[in-house]
Formats: sequence, C-alpha cells, structure tokens
Amino acid sequence: MPETPDLTACLRDAKTIAVVGCSGRAARTSHRIAAYLQEAGYRVIPVNPNYDTILGEPCYPDLPSVPEDVRIDIVDIFRAPAYTADMVRSAVDRVEQTGERPVIWTQLGVSSEEAERLADEAGLPYVHNTCILVEHRRRIR
Repeated sequence: MPETPDLTACLRDAKTIAVVGCSGRAARTSHRIAAYLQEAGYRVIPVNPNYDTILGEPCYPDLPSVPEDVRIDIVDIFRAPAYTADMVRSAVDRVEQTGERPVIWTQLGVSSEEAERLADEAGLPYVHNTCILVEHRRRIR
C-alpha cells in the first residue's frame, strides 16, 4: 500500500492543487470543490482537455502539459475509477519531468487498486477515496 500522508499537514503545507477532471460547469462537484479550494487560498490548476480556462485559470489537457515551473503539491482526481490509474501514470510522467512529489488525492468513489499500486511503486503518497473539501473544512477551517 502507498504511504498515506498526514492530511492536516498535507492541506496546510500545499500551495497548488491540480484538479484532474475539473469541469467548467458550475453545477458539477469538481467545479464547486475547485472553487472552494481557490477561495481557501490555494492555486488551482484545472486539468481537462475540453476547456481552455476554468475559474480564471488556464486549463491543461493533462498533467505533463502543466508548465514545469508550476509546482504541484496535490493532484486531486475526479475521474471515474477506470481512468484513475491512467491519471496516476500521468502524475508519474510529470514527476519524471519535474522531480516534484505530489500527493495523489482520489475523491470519493474514484480510487482503484491499480492506481494505488502505481502510486506506491513511484513513491507517491496516496489518499484513498476522500473528499478534499470535507477534510479541509474539518482540519483547516
């Protein structure tokens, strides 16, 4: 099993959160949570190939497309479990580009065993099926 980080420290220390699967539609959960995180003071990097901008930030088609000078502290995944392992692979590709060690955070119902294994093999901390908004409200606000 991958390392599970101290969630309070993770949320307290993070500055930039990539929201993979962030929707441009305000009614979608990924959009609402990204907006909450932005209002809480984080820089939110939306990742979704279907949009150019979300919440006033440039939107990137995948994690390796985010400029290397943007340090990502948390990769918050909002994709279906069938795609989660691919999202972790994408995070690992970015790690190889930048050397950063982001926390992989999977929202409720999003984790997969393969994704967890890939994170573990890459030495990336992994948060399993946990809502980042709920944890932020409980631990930080």
